[in-house]
Amino acid sequence: MDHVVNKEADVVRVYFPPDANTLLSVADHCLRSHNYINVIVAGKQFQPQWLDMEAAIRHCTSGIGIWEWASNDKGTEPDVVMACCGDVPTIETLAAVEIMRKQAPELKMRVINIVDLMTLQPKEEHPHGLSNRDFDTLFTTDKPIIFAYHGYPWLIHRLTYRRTNHKNLHVRGYKEEGTTTTPFDMVVRNDLDRFHLVSDVIDRVPRLGYIAAYAKQAVRDKLIEHKEYITKYGEDMPEIRDWIWRSNDT
Repeated sequence: MDHVVNKEADVVRVYFPPDANTLLSVADHCLRSHNYINVIVAGKQFQPQWLDMEAAIRHCTSGIGIWEWASNDKGTEPDVVMACCGDVPTIETLAAVEIMRKQAPELKMRVINIVDLMTLQPKEEHPHGLSNRDFDTLFTTDKPIIFAYHGYPWLIHRLTYRRTNHKNLHVRGYKEEGTTTTPFDMVVRNDLDRFHLVSDVIDRVPRLGYIAAYAKQAVRDKLIEHKEYITKYGEDMPEIRDWIWRSNDT
């Protein structure tokens, strides 16, 4: 992705569909396009289905958007913005949001999913880029942003360094850590897992000070439990393997 993004903006497109329906929409668009280099980043393992086909088409057409069903800040200011780009980062972000809802139900979180990576660039730099006003509306101008990304973190900083709220942007991504291990442990080794994301939220939202000690201890304990479990059984814990998104009402 880093190599492609260095090329002429009028030619390159990079997409990270988070589920099967968004992949179908992105693939349909790319196969109909001409004179572009389209890069689609998608896994081959079973993944949750987040959007129905109609919603997937709308989301992919925009390239970026708030997932209202996963957010709880509508009508008010968010305390933190949880951004995700890629299928595994999307899972881990939503799992982190679920954990935070239990730890701090009063916390206002905005979940933003990015399908079209080039929306992060200013519109002056790329045809798909967001205007500064639209970017600020989504990501705010002063709230912490926890960004889970499928590739190298510094690419996100390169694309957003001119944005108003770049100083509050914290990116988790791939950092060349890996071995023959479980799928979730690969994510843990790169600090991209739900527990590290929860810890990032706690560290960056000042009003969470009163729960910080207990919440951070809980996530540390979970990481230790994860390590002990995979060492003993050679697979991820059932609560990781079988995790599904549950709304506030379930």
